[in-house]
Amino acid sequence: MHTVAVVVVPPVMTFDVTIPQMVLGAAETDGGPAYELRLCAAEPGRPLETVGGLDVVAPHGLDAVESADSVIVVGSGGRTGIERPVLDALRAASGVGKRVAAVCTGAFVLGEAGLLDGRRATTHWGLTGDLARRFPAAKVVPDVLYVTDGTVLTSAGAAAGIELCLHLIRDDHGAAVAARAARLTVAAPPRPADQVQRVEDPLPAEPDASLAKTRAWAVRRLGEPLTLADLARHARVSTRTLTRRFHAETGHSPLQWLLHQRIDRARELLEGTALPMDQVARRSGLGSADSLRLHFVRRLGMTPSAYRSASRPRPPVPSGGPPPLGRPASSR
Repeated sequence: MHTVAVVVVPPVMTFDVTIPQMVLGAAETDGGPAYELRLCAAEPGRPLETVGGLDVVAPHGLDAVESADSVIVVGSGGRTGIERPVLDALRAASGVGKRVAAVCTGAFVLGEAGLLDGRRATTHWGLTGDLARRFPAAKVVPDVLYVTDGTVLTSAGAAAGIELCLHLIRDDHGAAVAARAARLTVAAPPRPADQVQRVEDPLPAEPDASLAKTRAWAVRRLGEPLTLADLARHARVSTRTLTRRFHAETGHSPLQWLLHQRIDRARELLEGTALPMDQVARRSGLGSADSLRLHFVRRLGMTPSAYRSASRPRPPVPSGGPPPLGRPASSR
């Protein structure tokens, strides 16, 4: 089981503390739960300063970071005065190649530890300017859901933390396991990292005006040659209105969104079936094996064959060996 140390750095929003447990805790493989989570802090066993009115007590100390496979930092809404033991623990974890992630203002903790120097990073859209000023050696990417730079990951606030955790599951166990975890937590299917954080246009006031039904209809027909006109016809709006509403609700154009869904469907087929590449391409709506290869290399940086090989279960680690850390490093 992959062990995750959730490091709480006060002050912290109580919602942020619950995100890893809610999402990673819902991930299951054929062997059972995929993750063991340990809530830890510099001062275990004592109530921590929170934003949200609920008490948070971490039962584990920072020694949990040393024994964990991955680390997720939540909190430090104050963005200053971070305890040195926390920074030392994060530096040590990153120094031995452990995956270190941060939700929202946790990026400031990683910055204080020097883990963002020379790396791409993000945080809540209202704080990206502050992050760039505080840590000029970081390459701050504004207005995206999350950023992956090697073994260091950062996300925007609130719901973007859910997206980050779904990404971790998908990276470790594949698209199908991530999709099941999303369904169990009643979350939307995993969104692409570069989707914008902010929705500038107001969403429709009436639930029926949303395009959710059209998106669900399209997902059931990914293997068909859907066009912009097909989507607009189902939604009973003009193509211009469809495009505007799609961007307001998802941050993408209808065809961009459709391409993301098709690539994710192809990932599931590559992970869970032995179908030839041309059949994977047809069933996911990507047309041909050449088109499938083009989109995988462009989006994932690897061929479909390499993705399938990296997704296969690895043999058990011999007794006394290190615990498995998700997929081989070459697939990250």
